[in-house]
Amino acid sequence: MTAVQGQTVEITTPDGVADAYVTHPADGGKHPGVLLYMDAFGLRPALRALADDIAAAGYTVLVPNVFYRRGRAPIVELPEFIDPGQRPDLFGTILPAMHELTPELVARDAGAYLDWLQGFEHTAHGPVAAAGYCMGGRLALYTAGAFGDRIAAVAGFHTGGLVVDGADSPHLAVEKATAEMYFGHADQDRSLPPEQIENFDKALAAAGLRYRTEVYAGAHHGYTQSDTADYNSAADERHRRELLALLDRTLRG
Repeated sequence: MTAVQGQTVEITTPDGVADAYVTHPADGGKHPGVLLYMDAFGLRPALRALADDIAAAGYTVLVPNVFYRRGRAPIVELPEFIDPGQRPDLFGTILPAMHELTPELVARDAGAYLDWLQGFEHTAHGPVAAAGYCMGGRLALYTAGAFGDRIAAVAGFHTGGLVVDGADSPHLAVEKATAEMYFGHADQDRSLPPEQIENFDKALAAAGLRYRTEVYAGAHHGYTQSDTADYNSAADERHRRELLALLDRTLRG
């Protein structure tokens, strides 16, 4: 496996300073950029390891702490193995931070993240990809809608709440996006019922985007996250194959 080099960095945004993790092949070269949005549990060792694996495939990956307004990551004390059923208190702190991230706030932050990533010495010139897990898939959509041609690809995995009532619904962002999109849904995800999947597909088709969505049978919300009770190794491997295929197709083609 290609050796990678990772480090913690700080990114100045219009609202403060976001701590982030950036990782890239340790060859001194420039590589296509990936803005990787965290799940609700945030920037932690398992997510850094996932970012390292993507970087080892030849990418420069930036993972910002999108909850930076509430402090450096992690904003809540996390056990080494996260079982939400055993720790329902976790969401009491996390949910308010999630609800703060309106499309306007996400776009303001994303502008700073993209400027930093595209200006980084190990990032190749050109558009980047935005990928996300859990709520991060929604943030990737908001980013693609706000920044158009700067985003060549969007990927989301076990992302719920894609089609909801109101002007903040993530699916509305596809109307202004130009990126190719891939979403891997979990069929055991209560936050994404079948009617949402159907309506999300309709929105992607109406926008004229190149896209593919799939439902991963037997997978629960959080299936990619190796330090959680919802981890599914087969679904995780599938997501990695699909993500890297999307990145190769859109950032190297």
